[in-house]
Amino acid sequence: MNVIQQLEKEQQKKKVPALRAGDTVRVHAKVVEGTRERIQVFEGTVIRVTGGGLRQNFTVRRVTHGVGVERTFMIHSPRIDKIDVLRHGDVRQGRLYYLRGKIGREARIRERRRLVAEPEGEAEPDEAAEEPEEAVDETQVPDKS
Repeated sequence: MNVIQQLEKEQQKKKVPALRAGDTVRVHAKVVEGTRERIQVFEGTVIRVTGGGLRQNFTVRRVTHGVGVERTFMIHSPRIDKIDVLRHGDVRQGRLYYLRGKIGREARIRERRRLVAEPEGEAEPDEAAEEPEEAVDETQVPDKS
């Protein structure tokens, strides 16, 4: 391992979520205003993920007050406090630039769902195993005639 790879490995973050295009994320970024530093949250849809290793970055798009805003973040940057993946999108492309021309409901992305398999030991109960219905005593039923 050469010196550059060793330096890059030291600067990489230990725990980074797996990001893909179409994911809805909430990025907590540190913003410096004069002498103060605060955390600003940027929530939107990932439209691309590029690069690799220490140079990996992703672009997040959101629409606020009818204006589309895109922001690119470096994943391993010290300015990124944390990245929360809110939901995974079901898309077929690696770059979602077509979302720039869509507004409102057209810009929605389906959520990627995983198949949840049932454990083999727990099958649905048979109809015979259901609780028996209560027997109605005919002598207690009032006569309607």
